[in-house]
Amino acid sequence: MSQSRTTWTTLTESQLLGQCEVDTYRASGPGGQKRNKTSSAVRLRHLPSGLMAIAEESRSQHENKARALKRLRQRLHLELREPFPLDGAGAATFADHALRLRVKDERFWPMVGLVLDGLVAKEGRVSELAGSLGVTTGRLIDFLSLDPKVWEAANHIRQRFGQKPLKW
Repeated sequence: MSQSRTTWTTLTESQLLGQCEVDTYRASGPGGQKRNKTSSAVRLRHLPSGLMAIAEESRSQHENKARALKRLRQRLHLELREPFPLDGAGAATFADHALRLRVKDERFWPMVGLVLDGLVAKEGRVSELAGSLGVTTGRLIDFLSLDPKVWEAANHIRQRFGQKPLKW
């Protein structure tokens, strides 16, 4: 079985961490005397995908590792594309409810991955994807605008297919 975004993002934290090269280092910048004395910053490099995530805002290495893992999962959803599995009748049954998710919902980032997969399948055409999902173009654009990184990823996809960027 080949490894994919879906496989990697469903791994436990320890399993995902096991696929990463972990670097700890001393973060620069403000933070008091302790900041430059402890190697609390964490950089994760996911070896199978080549993606990296960094966290250095806490003085706790444990907290930074947890933040970096969360950011790595987000990057996997944002940057790795898979075939769009929900083209047609199956899409509309779940899309309207799913696009009402908010960023803090644990289902948000997997939904981002699916929507971006769909955007690639539709060659960056938001209205066509919205039609396939059975939602309005406005609802889909509202979903894409919930997080600046999602908006940026959508515009990169559109640019790749010669589409104009979406206006914020």
